[in-house]
Amino acid sequence: MKRQHSMPFGAELLDEGGVRFRLWAPGVDAVSLQLAQAEGATELPMTAVAGGWFELAVAEAQAGNRYLFKLPDGLLVPDPASRYNPEDVHGASEIVAPAAFDWPDVEWRGRPWEEAVIYELHIGSFTKAGDFAGAIERLDYLVELGVTALEIMPVSDFPGQRNWGYDGVLPFAPDAAYGRPEDFKRLIAAAHERGLMVLLDVVYNHFGPEGNYLHAYAPDFFNPRHETPWGAAINFDGEGSRAVRDFFVHNVLYWLEEFHLDGLRLDAIHAICDDSSPDIIEELAAAFKAVPGRARHVHMVLENERNQARYLARDESGRLVHGTAQWNDDIHHCFHVVATGETDGYYTDYAAEPVRLLGRCLSEGFAYQGEASTFAHGELRGEASAHLPPAAFINFLQNHDQIGNRAFGERLAHLASPVAMEAVTSVLLLAPQPPLLFMGEEFATAQPFQFFCDFGPELARLVTEGRRREFGRFARFADPAVRASIPDPNALATFEAGVLDWSAIDRAPHRATLELHRQLLSLRHQWLVPRLAGMGNGDPQLKLVSPRTLSINWTLGDRSLLTLLANLGDEPLAVTPPGGQLLFATANLDADALASGQLPAWSVAWHLHLGDRP
Repeated sequence: MKRQHSMPFGAELLDEGGVRFRLWAPGVDAVSLQLAQAEGATELPMTAVAGGWFELAVAEAQAGNRYLFKLPDGLLVPDPASRYNPEDVHGASEIVAPAAFDWPDVEWRGRPWEEAVIYELHIGSFTKAGDFAGAIERLDYLVELGVTALEIMPVSDFPGQRNWGYDGVLPFAPDAAYGRPEDFKRLIAAAHERGLMVLLDVVYNHFGPEGNYLHAYAPDFFNPRHETPWGAAINFDGEGSRAVRDFFVHNVLYWLEEFHLDGLRLDAIHAICDDSSPDIIEELAAAFKAVPGRARHVHMVLENERNQARYLARDESGRLVHGTAQWNDDIHHCFHVVATGETDGYYTDYAAEPVRLLGRCLSEGFAYQGEASTFAHGELRGEASAHLPPAAFINFLQNHDQIGNRAFGERLAHLASPVAMEAVTSVLLLAPQPPLLFMGEEFATAQPFQFFCDFGPELARLVTEGRRREFGRFARFADPAVRASIPDPNALATFEAGVLDWSAIDRAPHRATLELHRQLLSLRHQWLVPRLAGMGNGDPQLKLVSPRTLSINWTLGDRSLLTLLANLGDEPLAVTPPGGQLLFATANLDADALASGQLPAWSVAWHLHLGDRP
């Protein structure tokens, strides 16, 4: 099976032989192609065509040749649509032949969303190898764990040898630090062979601060009318925006077609500025639906701080209008406050009634559905979400942001007690919403996950100083000496500290944590997943038994009743025991004690009543 997405820009192999090069450069009046071949480098003038485009077909060019575009001032720039940049973001692009890769996953049709158990990972720190090939070695482990979907942090080419991925500047080129494009394809094919979906995190709200040359020849790629934390916004709604929008529409189709990915996570869409209609998110959603071979399952996942439920709408038949699901930051914040007691920063909004808001997330989606945010100085946040199905909300206790944006990258298991961790983990993994784990969470890894990058000296200094200054508003870091102890993001040691130690899974206490996750996910696949298909909003019934104790009933897709009873506080409580089959109880909860109405501190019970809801 051959897979290739044809694009109206970049370097495209021609059926008759040779390569067509095309660049949108409305800010200059001339562009030349510098092409490196075995016999040496040649410089060829490109032809200017309408709309700011330059193009050239070169009969002698072939896969493996490297090329750059030369601007009138002599600046040599890589192709913004490069499929591969072997010498990093400042170097030459390489012509790639997508059809040279033979895909073995001809029968793969993806998996329906209700089966999703998501595992977020960073290719560079997931294994000591730190590349696509290294990740393949852990796929069988993930299947045994109960994972059904990998979510890979951005791989688009970034400056240097290590980066979270959100500083990428070549959105079509997998970073050479992880391997070649065909190495990424091998990882995806290997995952499909094991029944694993693969989702990729993509960044459409900004380019990184080093290696973005678009300003030099295509200033119209940005719209100064919209200001963002990274400068002028990407131009999705101003003059010339059609070419910009096409760039990202094709990026979606490229990953889904040429790499046979099962979905994309669109990073921080709240940071995308677009006043047009349809806006770029709606247009990208249409691109997902237009993927050739759409008989397979393809999923669009969103991150959206604004809680805009409109992007998660379903039609009267329950079909997607735009996005499949959204990362639910609200539920993370509730879990975090409940488990740790921390209430500074954005946790302020969840401090007063964390369990009530947790119950709202579990039963209605967002905690904030238009209420005023104290952290945002009274700004109203969110839209009504109770009408949406649980499948629209991805729940998690941890992710790269919530760990790595801490000064020292502490994971939740480093901050909360083991009994609290068991309780919140059991709530996460058996709730109807698709759960997400961050790599190493399942065995309570000792490794932190700190922010890291590898910029040039001047930018590196500014990033380090800026990160330490950012934490100066926290009382803990008021002392400059304490701020200076925050790890340097550019230091190799900061990255190396977060590389997972896989030998830990055979040692206490990590082994017990891993077994708990396996047990819970096994129960999820056996009892819940077959009953989630066709589930609407679940007609949830939420009861706050005490300020730290909640009870929720959901009607599943087959009309059976799922019940959660959770005491997330330090005091035992007398309760009315729920009916139905006991699916799971935390280790501190004896079944006989529960039957008599005793609910110890930090205990959780899940029950399932089969058949029609009583």
